[in-house]
Amino acid sequence: MPRIFCVVVILFKVIILVHCAKRFHLGRSKGGNLGLPGGVVHGKLPPEQWFEQKLDHSTPTDMRTWKQRYYVNESFYDFNNPGPIFLMVGGEGPASAKWMVQGAWIEYAKQFNALCIQLEHRYYGESHPTSDLSTKNLVYLSSHQALADLANFIIAMNDKYKFNREVKWIAFGGSYPGSLAAWLRLKYPHLVHGAISSSGPLLAKVNFMEYYQVVVNALREKTGAEDCVSQVKLAHQQIETMIKADPAAIEKEFKLCKPFLKASKNDLKNFYNSIADDFADLVQYNEDNRIGVNGKRRATTINSVCSMITQQPERPAYKKLAEFNSIVLGEANQTCLDYSYDYMINELRNVTWGTEGGRQWMYQTCTEFGFYQTSSGEMEVFGNQFPLDFFIQQCQDVFGPKFNSEFVNAGAEWTNIVFGGLDISVGRVVYVHGSVDPWHALGMTTTQDNDAPAIFIEGTAHCANMYPPSTDDPAKLVAARVEIQSYIGSWLNLA
Repeated sequence: MPRIFCVVVILFKVIILVHCAKRFHLGRSKGGNLGLPGGVVHGKLPPEQWFEQKLDHSTPTDMRTWKQRYYVNESFYDFNNPGPIFLMVGGEGPASAKWMVQGAWIEYAKQFNALCIQLEHRYYGESHPTSDLSTKNLVYLSSHQALADLANFIIAMNDKYKFNREVKWIAFGGSYPGSLAAWLRLKYPHLVHGAISSSGPLLAKVNFMEYYQVVVNALREKTGAEDCVSQVKLAHQQIETMIKADPAAIEKEFKLCKPFLKASKNDLKNFYNSIADDFADLVQYNEDNRIGVNGKRRATTINSVCSMITQQPERPAYKKLAEFNSIVLGEANQTCLDYSYDYMINELRNVTWGTEGGRQWMYQTCTEFGFYQTSSGEMEVFGNQFPLDFFIQQCQDVFGPKFNSEFVNAGAEWTNIVFGGLDISVGRVVYVHGSVDPWHALGMTTTQDNDAPAIFIEGTAHCANMYPPSTDDPAKLVAARVEIQSYIGSWLNLA
């Protein structure tokens, strides 16, 4: 069995900012965030290391550099008989040393004796290319620069470890990094031998209305009935009516941080977006093996929540929805829901460094991807309370008036032109998606080329295949992990 190195590429979800004991809604719907793997870590975690990275790869003569964080796990590697390298690509959140000892890619590394490396994405976590996050400095934040970071890093690691040309790099990524992993193989095929792209939204789309359509379909799929969807729809209708007739009742039930009397139109849109996001988050991470905000696996599932809101038919639907919202608050150790639009915008205008990454990811959505999970796809269920113009306005309010609809659409169109969207043409990439994950609507779910197969796992959620195996894993998820391993093995046996 040839020895293999492992560097893994990871995608992260947009972070929901937390202020004191409030649940603060970021104002845009969920991103991809891989989350942390569950399970107990035995032994020490690998220490962080730092790589001197170029600031602007588009200008070769620009010699400015900065320090980029990375992690290495050499436990499974035989330097006397060099094998493959697995590269985990960082995404829109901090890199974590826990992923260096846990996850499906670590099981593959043990199998193939791989060296594992994780490179944090520029502008996230502790990888700070510029002095602050001002809009003029964010010009160096893009998927193009991130891919060039990876290429430059691979070349440097090949030199540092004195790897010969026979050593093969395999990239791993989930969510936004899932796209990066595929694009890395597309753009730098001479550096990356293969890629596992998990839950990657390859198609940049500004009005991502399909997101909530998948959420609603998942509620039906997992419960096998329409009752859950009907109750969610009825609850939103009741909320709309009661905000006009008896707003105090909604304020109390949903534990709002401020009364509707002081709410602007944008506050209300933010409120509706927030309670819809309760279901988005529930579906996107349903029954996965990740660690939540409170350091524990999430106990709530689609089945448990739908069971709760379909029981007691005599009880008003909005009260049952509010009960779910209270569970969400409790899971995040928060006491009230802050839906203030102005507060959200002011937080996103903060140009000082932090760990969450909300401002940075919003910049990428406004300049490259869109990905705005609007209500226009499921108006009957959630109401048309957070349409596309609500998100475009956020781009303008945070970054300036030029970030208008034309600007945002142009950025997304260019991303699809450069990378190909769902017409991407590249070999030795495996695309993995779960049917419950709303992001599969923008990904490759059917095999278009035998050299770039798609694995579509019925009943699983966002990046489910990347988490550590569990005895509770459904058979199709177990089979998918085995299939992924077989593809990696076949690639490594190629000359």
